[in-house]
Amino acid sequence: MSSALAKYESFLVDNVSTISTLESTLRSITWILPGRLKDGELASESLSAALNVMSMYHDTLLARCLQSAPKYKPLLPSSPHAKYTRAWCEKNTVYKWAARVLELIRFTQLLIEMGLRRKASPRTRWRGIVLLEVIKAGLRLLLLRITRRPLLSPPIPEREFDPASLPPASDTSSPTLAPSSLPPSLPSTPEHLRNNHVPLPMHPLLTPPPPMQSHVPVEDYLLTKALTTSDVKSPTSLVKPLATPKDWIAEVIYILRPLVYAALLASKRGKQTDRALMTALALELLSRNLRRGPPPSSVLERSEYAKRDRDMLWYLLRGSIWQTWTRPKLEAFANKTARVPLLNVFSSLMRDWIPLIDEYYYYTAP
Repeated sequence: MSSALAKYESFLVDNVSTISTLESTLRSITWILPGRLKDGELASESLSAALNVMSMYHDTLLARCLQSAPKYKPLLPSSPHAKYTRAWCEKNTVYKWAARVLELIRFTQLLIEMGLRRKASPRTRWRGIVLLEVIKAGLRLLLLRITRRPLLSPPIPEREFDPASLPPASDTSSPTLAPSSLPPSLPSTPEHLRNNHVPLPMHPLLTPPPPMQSHVPVEDYLLTKALTTSDVKSPTSLVKPLATPKDWIAEVIYILRPLVYAALLASKRGKQTDRALMTALALELLSRNLRRGPPPSSVLERSEYAKRDRDMLWYLLRGSIWQTWTRPKLEAFANKTARVPLLNVFSSLMRDWIPLIDEYYYYTAP
């Protein structure tokens, strides 16, 4: 087994650019599968979950490869998110595995729901959803206890480098691919084929133009080279610890909000009165009002809070807001553009995805 994994890792490093292109192509296909085939949404989500899990495994291997390559120097520095999450993964083993399990559940939760919907009763399906939310809430609370800081999404570093810029792992190229670089020394030209004549001067029309002078001020150029506070700080101090009880309450409410929403939806009363939507929205606003205001220098925390604010738009696809306002407008737009060139492609995709939002919880879950 270990030899097979070693061979696969060697194959991945040698063909990383091709594998990355293949992942991107297959990921694009998952958007058009629903509605095209029988159980197309199941095939699409199975492919998407497999790609996400494999990408997470590939990122782990490639990061290990970069750490063992002393000659590799990235063109751009790592983002604050990558620095922060990578530092915690290296500092605390429990954080690393809890974050990976949390991401693994996020990648496969919709696929699990589709399987439960086909093989189990609605009551068992909702019990499975609530169980998944309990596990996710427990893992997030564990991460909160370890870091004592607001949680970031995702809790693991993302791929930020170009796979083509990786240093070669070996001198031998893959037998299935063309060599990616030229040989170290080109064969010399035979003496009888060399041009011994004096070269003619370049024609004025073929002479390349002189380089254009840059109009960028010196200050703007130097700002891109200057160190920022995130470059000076240690990675784990890019986000300040939670200081007051109000900060802790705001973060705990935000973590428990998806669990409360799923538990209320699983009850018959929650489905009838739409109490789940109003409760989740109230918890969202309460957490937003209780959370601290990060200083301007805390770029990472400010970007996380901005992402949470943008995620509130998902409430347009939930509960009575979706049934009475958003869905009729999308259906009207799809019907109007059904015969308009180019726009009919988007209207067709929209008609295929609208029923999935009604049938499955995790398409729009918080």
